[in-house]
Amino acid sequence: MPAPLPPAPPINIDPEMQRLLSESDAALGRLDGSIQTLPNPDMFMFMYIRKEALLSSQIEGTQASLSDLIKAEASLLDGDQHRDVGEVINYINAMNYGLERLHSLPLSVRLIREIHERLLRGVRGSKMTPGELRTSQNWIGPRGCLLSDAVFVPPPHHAIAEILGGLENFLHQEDHIPPLIRIGLAHAQFETIHPFLDGNGRIGRLLITLFLCQQHILEKPVLYISLFLKDHQTEYYQRLQRIRDYGEWEEWLKFFLTGVRDVARQATATAKNIVALREQHRSIVIDQFGGSSGNALRLLEYLYKQPGVSVNMAKDTLKISFPNANNLVARFVDLEFLFEVTGNYRNRVFVYRPYTELFSPLNET
Repeated sequence: MPAPLPPAPPINIDPEMQRLLSESDAALGRLDGSIQTLPNPDMFMFMYIRKEALLSSQIEGTQASLSDLIKAEASLLDGDQHRDVGEVINYINAMNYGLERLHSLPLSVRLIREIHERLLRGVRGSKMTPGELRTSQNWIGPRGCLLSDAVFVPPPHHAIAEILGGLENFLHQEDHIPPLIRIGLAHAQFETIHPFLDGNGRIGRLLITLFLCQQHILEKPVLYISLFLKDHQTEYYQRLQRIRDYGEWEEWLKFFLTGVRDVARQATATAKNIVALREQHRSIVIDQFGGSSGNALRLLEYLYKQPGVSVNMAKDTLKISFPNANNLVARFVDLEFLFEVTGNYRNRVFVYRPYTELFSPLNET
C-alpha cells in the first residue's frame, strides 16, 4: 500500500538534484522553442509521437519496428504479419485522444480510464477489461510466476479507487513542488498502484507526456522519454522497486530528471536536423523539378507527416493522375528521397528514409 503523495519526510532537493532539475527545465525549454520554430509544428510532431509509442511499447515486449508501423499506416501490412504493430497504433491513438481530451477534461482518473480503453481496444490485452480498474489481485514477476514468487504485489483491488483519487488530487495540488518533481513522483506512484490488469507501464509513461502538455511545459508531445527508460530498462525497474522497498525517492527522481534532460537535448537536435533536411530537399526540388515543382513540394511536405507512401496515396493526396503520381514517386526514388521497402511488384510502399533516420536509434528487427 503506497503512502499518499507527497512523500514524508519531504523530498530532499540537494545540490545534485537542484542541478538536474535546472538542466532538465532548460532542456525542455529549448526543445519547446525548437519545435515552435519548425514551419508546421503539428506536422512534424507525428514522428515524435511515433517514436515514443514504439519505444514505450517495446519496453513491454512489443516487437514492432518503425518499418512495420509505416507499412501499417499505409494500410498495406497484413495483421498476421506483425500483430504487435496494432499495439503501437493504439498507443498513438490513445495519446492523440488524451491530448485532445485535455481541452475539455483535466488529467484525472476518468481520463486515464478513457485512454486505457483505447490503448487495449482490439489488441492483445483486449480481454483485460479495457478502461476498467481491476477487480482482482495482480502481481509482477517472471512470466508464469505465482503470487508467492512475485517480485512485487500491488495494492488490493478494493483500495485502488481511493489511492488513484489521491494521486489525481496530488497532480492538481498547488504547492511548492516543481512540476518535473511532481510528475516524477506521480509516475512512480502510478506504477506502484498498477490499477489495470494490463497496460499499466504504457499508461504510466503516457501520463508524463499528458502532464507536461497540460502544464504547458511543452506545447507539443515531443519528449520521447521512453528512449531513456528503454536504454536503462533494468535500472528503471530497479529504481521503482527501491522506492517500494526502501523509500528511495531521491535516487529515482535523479534518474528520472537525467532521462528528461538527455532526451530533451536529443529531441532538440532532431528538430534542428529536420529544419536542415527540409531546406536541403526543398532546394533540390525547386532546382530540378521545373514546372512540376509545386506538386513535388506538396508531396515532400506530406512525407513529414506520413513518411510512408504508395503511388495511390500520392495520387489521392495531390489529386493528380496515377501516371503523374507514379512519375513523381519515381523521381523521388532517383533522388534517394524515397526507398521502396516491401520488395513487391504491386502495392509497393516507399519510405522517406532520410527523415525517418533522424529519429534513430529505433528497433528495426
